[in-house]
Amino acid sequence: MEKKIILTSTAPAPIGPYSQAVMVGNTLYCSGQIALNTKGDIVNDSIQAQVKQVMKNIGALLKAAQMDYSNIVKTSIFLTDMDDFAKVNEIYASYFTSNFPARETIQVSALPKKVNVEISVIAVAN
Repeated sequence: MEKKIILTSTAPAPIGPYSQAVMVGNTLYCSGQIALNTKGDIVNDSIQAQVKQVMKNIGALLKAAQMDYSNIVKTSIFLTDMDDFAKVNEIYASYFTSNFPARETIQVSALPKKVNVEISVIAVAN
């Protein structure tokens, strides 16, 4: 099993001892993304703005692995407030048109940098 580390400057640098994403065979495992931009600043205007930044970061990782959102087969969404679910879901849904990935959404007590949402994905190359 060969693993390839995916590292791109178009997504935020890791804030700990982990890789942005790891490719094993044709499967990409993306670390959880938060609303951190490439300058290291937190996008904190609204939960919708945070989700857009998270999805932008995921898109950058997918592109670095020569994939796009249609390759995502599984997502995990972590929220600090489940009352934000509908707002998060509205933005999230705009990135998928059909063949939706499997998903779970979990409320947690806190997330890194005190953000309100974190999303991790698994994608598979065609």
